[in-house]
Order: sequence, then structure tokens, then C-alpha cells
Amino acid sequence: MSQATDQQFEHVIEICREVFEKKMTDYGTAWRVLRPESVTDQIFIKAQRIRSLQVKGISKVDEGIRPEFIGIVNYAVMALIQLEKGVSDNPDMNQDETLELYTRHLYSAKSLMENKNHDYDEAWRSMRISSLCDLILMKLYRTKQIEDNKGQTLVSEGIDANYMDMINYAVFALIKLEFPEN
Repeated sequence: MSQATDQQFEHVIEICREVFEKKMTDYGTAWRVLRPESVTDQIFIKAQRIRSLQVKGISKVDEGIRPEFIGIVNYAVMALIQLEKGVSDNPDMNQDETLELYTRHLYSAKSLMENKNHDYDEAWRSMRISSLCDLILMKLYRTKQIEDNKGQTLVSEGIDANYMDMINYAVFALIKLEFPEN
């Protein structure tokens, strides 16, 4: 992985983490009551809104696609935490534990990205943001199918791998938005 990619990835995940921390201050860990399928649907709503804005070219709500990609990163990390810890009947995690799990899962996704980025030679840099959104949507449909199959797959990656890919595609989109190439 290039040094630029590493620095840009770190910059973007710091933005995502700051948003996550601020929302945790506002809402606590209320998301702990969400079943994984509900988190998948939340990510789907965000990805669908990005695609809708890209296609229509106009937003009637004064927010662009950047906050939606940040939301995808953060909800996908929440989904990984839910898969690890299981669903709770109440917001049962403190801030320190939550941030520790958040950071661990984010860096697991980054490690996966580094390995794939090595093999694909930073091909994502030549991709359009709209294609990254479409890949997230495809991963969401795959995840929904696996969830409908009660987590069983014959030859495919599991749900966690799909969430990690969603994180990485969203981070790539955010890098492209934060650091537009001339």
C-alpha cells in the first residue's frame, strides 16, 4: 500500500471516528438493540440515498453524499460489533469498550484492505465514486441473502467479510471526496 493511501485512509477513518464519538455522546449505544439485519437495512438506506443523489443530481435535504458514506463506515462497524457481541435488549456498552471494539474492527477492515490493495494494485483509484456505491449495494444484497439463509453459505464469504468490504469501499469513496485527484 502506498504511503499516500495509508495517510488518506487514516485521515478518513479519523473523520468517521469523530462522528461516531459525537453520536455516541448524543445517543449512547442505543444501536445495540438493533439486530444485524436491521443494521444491514440502515446501511442499505444510506447507500440507496447516495445512488439516488448521484442519479438525480439534486438533494432536497441539505446533506450530500459525504455524510452517508461516513454513516456506512460507522454502521458497518456497528454491525461487526453486533455480530461479535450479539444483540442486546438495552444500550449495555460503555464508551471505552465501544471505542475499543470500534477501533479493532476498523483496523481489521484496514488490514483486509491492505492485503487486497496489494493484490489489486490500488485499482480503486481509477474507479468512480458511483461504482464504489454500486459495489456497496451489491455487498448489501449479498448480505441480505446470507441473512435470509440464516448465515449459511456454500462457497461464499460470510457476513463479516461483506461488512468489511463495505467499510473499505466507503473509505475509498471518502478518500476520493476528501482528496480529489487533479
